[in-house]
Amino acid sequence: MKKYFLRIALPLMLLSSGPAFAQGTLEDYNRAYSLRQKFSGYQVYHSDVNPHWVTGTSSFWYLQRTPQGNEYLLVDADRQTRRPLFVRDSLAVQLQQSLGRRVDARNLPLDKGNLEASFDVFRFVCDGYNWRYEIAANRLTREGKVPPRGKGRHWMETDDEKGWGPVTSPDGKYEAYIKNDNIFVRDKASGRERQLSQDGTLSNYYSSYIQWSPDSRKVLSCRIRPVQKRYVYYVESSPRDQLQPKLHQQEYAKPGDELPFKVPCIFHVETGQRCIPETSLFAHQYSLSYLRWDADSKSVTFEYNERGHKTYRVLELSAEDGKVRTLIEEKEEKYVNYPLIYRNYLQDGKHILWTSERDNYNHLYLYDRTTGRPVRQITKGHWYVRGVQHVDEQNQWIYFSANGMNPKEDPYLIHYYRIGFDGKDLVELTPDEGMHQAWFSSDYRYLVDVYSKVDTPPVAVLRDARTGRQVMPLEQADISRLEANGWRAPEVFSAKGRDGKTDIWGVIYRPTNFDPSRKYPVVEYIYSGPGGQHVPKSFSSYNWWMTSLAELGFIVVQVDGMSTSFRSKDFEEVCYKNLKDAGLPDHMAWLQEAARRYPYMDLERVGIFGSSAGGQEAMSAVLFHPEFYKAAYSACGCHDNRMDKIWWNELWMGYPVDSSYIESSNVEQAHRLERPLMLVVGEMDDNVDPASTMQVVNALIKANKDFELVVVPGAGHTMGDNFGEHKRYDFFVRHLMGVEPPKWNAITY
Repeated sequence: MKKYFLRIALPLMLLSSGPAFAQGTLEDYNRAYSLRQKFSGYQVYHSDVNPHWVTGTSSFWYLQRTPQGNEYLLVDADRQTRRPLFVRDSLAVQLQQSLGRRVDARNLPLDKGNLEASFDVFRFVCDGYNWRYEIAANRLTREGKVPPRGKGRHWMETDDEKGWGPVTSPDGKYEAYIKNDNIFVRDKASGRERQLSQDGTLSNYYSSYIQWSPDSRKVLSCRIRPVQKRYVYYVESSPRDQLQPKLHQQEYAKPGDELPFKVPCIFHVETGQRCIPETSLFAHQYSLSYLRWDADSKSVTFEYNERGHKTYRVLELSAEDGKVRTLIEEKEEKYVNYPLIYRNYLQDGKHILWTSERDNYNHLYLYDRTTGRPVRQITKGHWYVRGVQHVDEQNQWIYFSANGMNPKEDPYLIHYYRIGFDGKDLVELTPDEGMHQAWFSSDYRYLVDVYSKVDTPPVAVLRDARTGRQVMPLEQADISRLEANGWRAPEVFSAKGRDGKTDIWGVIYRPTNFDPSRKYPVVEYIYSGPGGQHVPKSFSSYNWWMTSLAELGFIVVQVDGMSTSFRSKDFEEVCYKNLKDAGLPDHMAWLQEAARRYPYMDLERVGIFGSSAGGQEAMSAVLFHPEFYKAAYSACGCHDNRMDKIWWNELWMGYPVDSSYIESSNVEQAHRLERPLMLVVGEMDDNVDPASTMQVVNALIKANKDFELVVVPGAGHTMGDNFGEHKRYDFFVRHLMGVEPPKWNAITY
């Protein structure tokens, strides 16, 4: 990929508290880059357990990296046994003969493995072909080429709902389809066609996503009023297949843009009766979704997300009279965090399982379909439900994951639990301290539990899914080779935030040659979201953003301050109409406490970097807190939330677009810049409009500000790729260490 770098008048900045020893040297750079290999995951054994449960059995297989190579292991949970799934050397010989090239039995090139319930047939993909391996007979068969993946719809493209063909009724007698923007039904036996709707037009058409009622007597479709779409345009300067540039366009709705309007409509096939509802309960749409027939064919449920996200409703549309009533309603002063909602319309037809943050934490509720009222709150407490893995209606059990339930732990660590529909008999299924990931057997009798912390390598065990009791150990990571290469664990650190009461959690990375008697500049990697939590909680041998940067002679940190998710509603809502906050007051308080604990952290030399929302936040740090943050590297930032994607920004900044967007805009505040800044953007960024960066560049130029700009040809949403990483290293070495980095061609990584 060709690279392009534009430097805009960059002076060398020497900070008052210069380094007391050599840092940022050629030796440091070579060592920093070498850590990618020395600390790679290949230096860790017995760590990556990703179980594949065999359908309908209590057995699973997994791939494990060992000093003797990769092993495929089969575990029988009932018998508590473990054995090789097949003989590696035998399969390697078979595969080598078929491929006509050498195959290393220690590292078989297998992908997408699947073991049949007979335990004798193992299917996989290799070199673009599907393969069948009969284990007992040691017979390998090539079953055909893997079909090429079609180009899917880009995630920013909205569905016009015009692409489906005829939909057959459950009883097979009819098919429904769209013709001339209206709904038609054909009797398959006689060929007789009937037009059910009359009011469909080009500007108000019926969706081809037609749903038949279970009794085959009614059809459901939405009448859609479309809107003119917004597009973002890209010039690909250096395409691989031609000399001249290419122009691209991408559908891209932005805050404030008009959105389509949908009306769910029900038609009775035999009588022609139309049930077209009054729209007052879903009049100001952001979206209308999750349309589904009830099992008795008497009604349709759907979910309404109001524009601005302050109201969210589950609605029921009667197939008898077209009336709409509310089953569940969420109303909030700031926003309903709708991406986190879990819903389960129970098979009894009488109840709905639902999650809500209405008590400041995300919890499970059981709703009565008949009354539209909650029967009970199932989970309660100052902790956060993260997901529901399984609902056992027969036995009235819910299996779920949550964080924050154990007061002596890092509150972000996820554990797994089981609880009754009545909110009683809570059982912790993963009791050991750590960040857990669980895989359940299909009958939910067992689970494979893999857990770790950033400073503790992974452990994998098999557990009883009813009690959490350990059934048998599986693997314990071996990091001896990693430690022999000089690896040192990052430190988990907590301190009080801006309010002096709330615990803020983060991590600290140090160089392998760390000397506590010396002074180190500090660099913060930031992504405060909102909408997630981003400080690592699981073990990783190498962190791409922090490990090598620290090795240059920095203390590198990452912090989850207020505005991030999964602590509480109040904790996250600091972000509302206030993205410029970015949790930075908490980050600064955390860093000040860390420096009191560790005086070698030099808070006179603090830099910050991030990408995407983190890019916006990094630049905000030097605009709004220049007394603390002395240099910023900002990649693919959404510098003005009016320029970014609609769904992310309207959730946190609200609708309609108002002055809060201006107050949080780095473009509008660019005149504040007094610190060194490097801006990075990929010219083909399809996530954040590259114009967001170019507009802040324009504002900086107009304000006569000095900065650096890196444009990476052909790159998408990126921190800058390898080229940008090297620029970032040099940027912080210059501005926080006050030394000139070594020449690039002198580095031997």
